[in-house]
Amino acid sequence: MKAIRCKEFGPPSSLVLEEMPGLKPTAKEVVLDVKACGINFPDTLIIQGLYQFKPELPFTPGSDIAGIVKEVGDEVKHLKVGDEVFGFVLNGGFAEEVVVPSNTCFLKSKNMNFPIAASFMVAYGTSYHALKDRAKLEKGETLLVLGASGGVGLAAVELGKLMGANVIAAASSEDKLQLCRDYGADQTINYSKKDLKTEIKRLTDKKGVDVIYDPVGGEYSESAFRGIAWQGRYLVVGFASGTIPKMPLNLPLLKTASIVGVFWGDFAMRNPKENMENTRTLMKWYDEGKLKPHIHKTYNLSETSKALEEIINRKVKGKLVIKV
Repeated sequence: MKAIRCKEFGPPSSLVLEEMPGLKPTAKEVVLDVKACGINFPDTLIIQGLYQFKPELPFTPGSDIAGIVKEVGDEVKHLKVGDEVFGFVLNGGFAEEVVVPSNTCFLKSKNMNFPIAASFMVAYGTSYHALKDRAKLEKGETLLVLGASGGVGLAAVELGKLMGANVIAAASSEDKLQLCRDYGADQTINYSKKDLKTEIKRLTDKKGVDVIYDPVGGEYSESAFRGIAWQGRYLVVGFASGTIPKMPLNLPLLKTASIVGVFWGDFAMRNPKENMENTRTLMKWYDEGKLKPHIHKTYNLSETSKALEEIINRKVKGKLVIKV
């Protein structure tokens, strides 16, 4: 099989496409013929050695996968050879084959093609876990989404609206904000042109926002927090800006607000039953036409480095997908 390999931590240009031996599953794993793999911002950090964990070199990046079951382990009962599935792995997705733990591999909807399936799990899984389990978002509350046109951000806009929230989308350009409005955002803020805290106060009649979904970090985090409502919840999802912010702790004290970490991948591994229930809900909503993943562009496996550069340069709205 062919696979993208990271032999040393560095930029996307350092990745190489190589021939590899075929894979075999252990008792609780399956091997997939990969048909598509979604790209997520953490992929750009992992290959540079900047993520929360560093895989042992060399490794194949890629986590958001969809494909056809090629082989199943002896203890796997809910999947069989030939099943069309989607799921996630810590790494290994940018390849023609991947080994997947059976508890993170799910039958895909017949209404889903492989690129859509490969753009679904991480974005919607992260955002639904964040809003439902961590923020406990309630109908009628106001949700602010930073980086709202990105993969997880756009999913949060869509899910927040579906869950009954008033959604404020914040992004850096008008075309990105238009996409957010298309996905249900009630109000928008262009934080490259307007002060974020001032706009939050204006749009909420000075009440502030109940929940802040932040996959960006950097310079906007503190400004957003200063616009939080009494007993608001600030969701720490990621740091796409490349900078981990330092938050003055008097701010959560003054608003009796909570800073809440969101690490969906770890949640899914530790709580597979709860994650399965969340996934079933998301699949139901997809089949009902309530969720529509936005794919910005697809690339071939040999173009993986180019696709990762697009993510780093913040040129992407929604998701990029590698077709295998």
